[in-house]
Amino acid sequence: MTQLSRREWLGATAAAALLPTLRAAEGKDYTLPPLPYAFDALEPHIDAKTMEIHHDHHHKAYVDNLNKALAGTDWLGKPIEDVLKEVKKLPEDKQQAVINNGGGHYNHSMFWQIMAKKSGKPSEEFLKAWGSNLDSLKKAVNDAGAKQFGSGWAWVVWVPQEKKLSVMSTANQDTPLPHGWFPLLGVDVWEHAYYLKYQNKRADYLNAWWNVVNWDAVQTRFKIAMKG
Repeated sequence: MTQLSRREWLGATAAAALLPTLRAAEGKDYTLPPLPYAFDALEPHIDAKTMEIHHDHHHKAYVDNLNKALAGTDWLGKPIEDVLKEVKKLPEDKQQAVINNGGGHYNHSMFWQIMAKKSGKPSEEFLKAWGSNLDSLKKAVNDAGAKQFGSGWAWVVWVPQEKKLSVMSTANQDTPLPHGWFPLLGVDVWEHAYYLKYQNKRADYLNAWWNVVNWDAVQTRFKIAMKG
């Protein structure tokens, strides 16, 4: 086996970190991934208390409930992406609990990774795949997030069938995965993601959120998505 160069090793490590398979050993419980930064790292745009509650309580609850839903089945511990893509194969009485809690685990694990103190900017390659500029992308995502009735997510996804980027929204903890679309960027518009700081002003939260987008992480996901 050839030895990886330092650049290749770093790239592989980054890819693994930014695209977690989110699995445990077969038959073992899923676990809550740690935040990759301190609770206050995203201030002033997202406050420390929101981050603490969001990660340590909301995300943890999704993980705990996912483990309960899959306990005693052959699905426990499998990559959560595969579970969500194949959720209709699960016993019918478990499907919605897995959609809710498995989706919550997957969505949030990605969410923490695509935020950072230093935002950076999207690559020209990324914007070319979008077909316009960053302002246009922000407007489309903000519009999707603002119009999502109740709780949910606004997404930028890679559509492999059309080899392009698209913006969509999903309700609750639903993910783009069952559509065969690869999420590159997602913003949580559940009230627990913003209410302590922004109250009912979801639009203000969406505008501020772009200041903490980790474009390096998004670019890594983009490259992986294009490779299939």
